[in-house]
Amino acid sequence: MTKIIAYIRTSTDKQELNNQKLAILEYAQKNNLKINEFVEIQMSSRKTPKQRRIEEVLEKLSSTDMLIVTELSRLGRSTPEVIELVNELVARSIRVVILKQNLDISKHDMNSKVTITLFALFSDLERDLISQRTKDALALKKSQGQVLGKPVGTVQKSKFDKDASKIIELLNLGLSIRKIAKFFGYKNHISLNTYVNKRNLKDEV
Repeated sequence: MTKIIAYIRTSTDKQELNNQKLAILEYAQKNNLKINEFVEIQMSSRKTPKQRRIEEVLEKLSSTDMLIVTELSRLGRSTPEVIELVNELVARSIRVVILKQNLDISKHDMNSKVTITLFALFSDLERDLISQRTKDALALKKSQGQVLGKPVGTVQKSKFDKDASKIIELLNLGLSIRKIAKFFGYKNHISLNTYVNKRNLKDEV
């Protein structure tokens, strides 16, 4: 029985992950296919194949199975990597469907190889162009005197915020940072100490 696995990868954008999943589900419904498993990962493409769970996907797939992704760039960080992976899948008689590029690859032929290479190169180029545009925009802002990064004094949210009032109360009772950390079950009292100092909680004691 043919198994169909959908592979979804984004950086940290939950909405993009949902969009990819929706696109794959729509394709499956249109073609009367049942997705057996979604392999989802939110991580940069510059991580290793193992961290991107590509190896896990390869282990799950057997001959006559199918892999669906929304676009070629989801499969690798470079043109050679994408081509190598697709070639491996096809050599194992695994059908590869890439939605954005409208590719349905199930055999080795010259047209498939040329198409994969071209689209992978375009994905590489698009990624490089986006990176360069970002760098140029930041450089322009810097040249115009804009301060990049978070404003000085910006207070970030912390996991300790929910216990802030209780922490102040325990400080009022004379408990040390180490004991307070132990009371709440925090593993690291040093990070709690940093939090207390940055929030000036001792000033409220």
